[in-house]
Amino acid sequence: MCGIAGQYCFSGGEPDRELLARMSRQLVHRGPDGEGLEVLGPMGLVHRRLAIIDLSEDGLQPMTNEDGTLRLLFNGEIYNYIELREELVQKGHRFHSHSDTEVILHAYEEWGTACLQRFNGMWAFVLWDEKTRQLFCARDRFGIKPFYYTTINGSFLFASEIKALLEHPDAGRRPDDEILGTYLAWGVQDHSDRTMFDGIFQLKPAHALIVTGDGPHTPYRYWELAVSPAVHSDTPRDEENARFLGLLRDATRIHLRSDVAVGTCLSGGIDSSTLAVLINTLIRDEAPASVSDRQKTFSVVFSDKQFDESRYIDEVVKATGVDSHKTEPAPDQLWEDIDRLIWVQDEPFGSLSIYAQYCVMRLAQKSVKVVLDGQGADELLAGYLAYQASYIRGLVHSRHFKEALREAAGSARFHRGFFSSAPKQVLVRRSRRSLLTVSVPPVDRYAGSLPEVLRRELCSTNLPALLHYEDRNAMAFSIESRVPYLDYRFVEYVASLPLDRKIRGGITKIALRSAIKGLIPESIRCRMDKMGFVTPEEVWMKETLRPFVLAVLGADSFRSRPYWNAGAVMADYQAFLAGRSAYSPEIWRIVCTELWLRKFFDARTGDGAVSATTAS
Repeated sequence: MCGIAGQYCFSGGEPDRELLARMSRQLVHRGPDGEGLEVLGPMGLVHRRLAIIDLSEDGLQPMTNEDGTLRLLFNGEIYNYIELREELVQKGHRFHSHSDTEVILHAYEEWGTACLQRFNGMWAFVLWDEKTRQLFCARDRFGIKPFYYTTINGSFLFASEIKALLEHPDAGRRPDDEILGTYLAWGVQDHSDRTMFDGIFQLKPAHALIVTGDGPHTPYRYWELAVSPAVHSDTPRDEENARFLGLLRDATRIHLRSDVAVGTCLSGGIDSSTLAVLINTLIRDEAPASVSDRQKTFSVVFSDKQFDESRYIDEVVKATGVDSHKTEPAPDQLWEDIDRLIWVQDEPFGSLSIYAQYCVMRLAQKSVKVVLDGQGADELLAGYLAYQASYIRGLVHSRHFKEALREAAGSARFHRGFFSSAPKQVLVRRSRRSLLTVSVPPVDRYAGSLPEVLRRELCSTNLPALLHYEDRNAMAFSIESRVPYLDYRFVEYVASLPLDRKIRGGITKIALRSAIKGLIPESIRCRMDKMGFVTPEEVWMKETLRPFVLAVLGADSFRSRPYWNAGAVMADYQAFLAGRSAYSPEIWRIVCTELWLRKFFDARTGDGAVSATTAS
């Protein structure tokens, strides 16, 4: 796990060493264990190291092959590196380290760009070929690891975080109004190769990019996910459960490969609880040194019982005997942390649940260097309740009327509160979009059949943003976050399952609930609510954060923005405070955007730098 950056001068000239050094300093939190800077003709390479596998100097980067013709910068982990290394040794390759980084070099030598198909892990890397003067850039299948780039004056600049690119004075000088407006109106981000900074792009998940002396070529997709449209399963349940749990267990096992301590994020929900229990079985059966003899878990709790999951967390702790660590985020502390949190994230974020995760990573930093988390399971297994409407609609369109009635009855039985409040919330959010003065294209995350929705959510409209938040929050504290549910073998298997193994009778995540019966406490396996690392956002925005929000909305800078009607926003917020209108996330998105604009544009220095400590 690391931070990478670089400059390729494809139209002549030499890389700017001072620029590269500044980019490196912006990424120090991603790699406090070492740094590397190398210039090879037109190519400048920067690496910040977070040592996880092979802690020796043999793992330093940029890493070269035996004849010195290749240079590699790598951020991430290749979890099947042991198996790939054995295969490559049999093919005659000689290794000088025990790192997964070196496996990428030899895999590229053996299979070329097709090596991407063989990796199981998370990655953003560049390979510089000294012979051909070609730069090969690639990002993992789900975009777990970030990769940003821009082209300025004949130079291709790339980095793990946008703030490093901003060290070039001409990079990202103004917002991309359409992408920012789409976020404000619909709450989606990371759904496109464009970012909220004009002219700065991201390599999309499952894409690769080649840069030559002619400049960057068009990125291409190297992996595709297909979600089965079949409604019914005819596979015996025992066989399906064994396959499901076997794949998830093996994914968890290889995600524990590490030469430093590994812990687990535990929310009390079904996904993270399953991981915690699986890890405990692996401790018993295989004794992974990275976990030791007692697993450490990290959780958020709240004194407000409406948002607190302590009783579920405590049930897992009691069942497993894990070493439990808890933290309670506070709204007054949030406002002390908000400046750094916005700097960490690079772009505005959609809810204060991101702060809860930030606090969990701050807590984990005291004990471990790696955490496992349950990200991805909801999109894979249709865990969000809003997916049920798409499912029912798709069943009707495909003339599965009996199944549609069953699902409608199940939704009414188990989720009456959600579906009765949803229409009102839709109207509230539609009304708040009228506060905006930007014109943006419509976004309907739930349009189409359930398979179409799940694929979209996995690849563009939801999961990429969640992975963005997780990566930045973890790396803010020099922690590597791993997500076993996104092991591509497990993903492809779950995607191939019929829809009634995802939702049946209004119950979500059927395949997971069935496979883990007897493994985790029944009270958690049978939970119907969906929380995760949430915060009492509505309460905070009405009470403790009230003076801060009023100050933001009343500022001259806020009134000068072209994105909203400032007077109408203030009146709407005051109506919320007075109880005349319901809360919705649009309020926070507008506040967060104003703070972000101040941080990354108003306070930006002449040379482009953005400080982590600039007052907000």
